[in-house]
Amino acid sequence: MAGTKAGGMKAAATNKAKYGKEFYARIGKKGGQNGHTGGFAANPELARIAGAKGGRISRRGPAKKA
Repeated sequence: MAGTKAGGMKAAATNKAKYGKEFYARIGKKGGQNGHTGGFAANPELARIAGAKGGRISRRGPAKKA
């Protein structure tokens, strides 16, 4: 029954029986604590510099006039 809605319900019931009724809340909390906004979202200037570098090494070749 793997991959069906009924199978998912049985798996959820098993997990709650084994690990407690707060099982999904605990694993969701771990995922939420783990996420941090970083990278380009934290530094738009770095994104601009990286985009410029990528544009300079483009594989498309020069633009052709129509």
